[in-house]
Amino acid sequence: MNQNNHHISVEKMSLLVNLLSVILISTDHGASGVGSEEVSVMEGDSVTLYTGVQTTRQEDIRWYYNDILIARINGDINKTCTDVQCNEGTERFRDRLKLDPQTGSLTIMNITNTHSGEYEMKIFSSSDSEKIFSVNVQGVSAAEREEVKKNKGESVTFDPPVARKPNDVMTWYFNDIHIADITGDLSEICTDVQCNEGTERFRDRLKLDHQTGSLTITHTTNTVSGLYKLQISINNSSFSISRVKRFNLTVIDVPESGSSSGAVAGIVVGVLLVVAVAVAVIYYRHHKRNNDHAAVPRSEGNADNNPPHDPDAIPLEDTEEN
Repeated sequence: MNQNNHHISVEKMSLLVNLLSVILISTDHGASGVGSEEVSVMEGDSVTLYTGVQTTRQEDIRWYYNDILIARINGDINKTCTDVQCNEGTERFRDRLKLDPQTGSLTIMNITNTHSGEYEMKIFSSSDSEKIFSVNVQGVSAAEREEVKKNKGESVTFDPPVARKPNDVMTWYFNDIHIADITGDLSEICTDVQCNEGTERFRDRLKLDHQTGSLTITHTTNTVSGLYKLQISINNSSFSISRVKRFNLTVIDVPESGSSSGAVAGIVVGVLLVVAVAVAVIYYRHHKRNNDHAAVPRSEGNADNNPPHDPDAIPLEDTEEN
């Protein structure tokens, strides 16, 4: 009897241990969210979810979106896949997923609000592990282009869409030419020719705020019109976000202030001269008309309107005879 009781006790203990294991696993991976990472991004961002490992191609790393297989990598190249290659029902990710062959980390490019949800990473190897990322896509696209117009000679400042954090890296481009960047190390801040020798057009015109990342262009000319792009890398131990903001600058060519004043003065003088000439002509015509009327004598009844005879007048004929 003692042996039977001992055997039953061992079985009960084994059952109890198994039950506790199930409870612990359920608690760690269940709805409680323990072990999950919250990731907040904006539409148009690209986000990379890290595995935290350096793959030796012995691991089988799989990514799931809401329990649907969307990416896989292992030592067998034929079993490596992303989106529709893994599952025909994953059309929403077509051409948006990228796997890092060294780490198995997953990048989702140009993300939209249809990609919000739970991403689960599972690693099958000698020591299995898994990780959950809860991705929330917010708001209006951060990649939208902002139209900016400035008069020639004015200054313009482009502000980042988010407040800069110490670990963030901000890189500025003009028509895809690197013109400025800022990292956590102040010694690595550069502008125009410091970043790229081909950016002579901006010499001594760029100012970078190392606290906010804002870029200011002074004394603008039409040669600095174009597309400016700010790329922000937001880094975290478990994930990174790449955010892009675009500014389309148009510099309007306006006359110099001195030339403008001279032109206005010339126009005013010209108008006054025309008015003066017109007034003089009108006065002359009016005066002449009055003089003509005064020179014509009044008629004294002569039917032929000839002047009256002067009795003292000497005939012209008699004068000639004498």
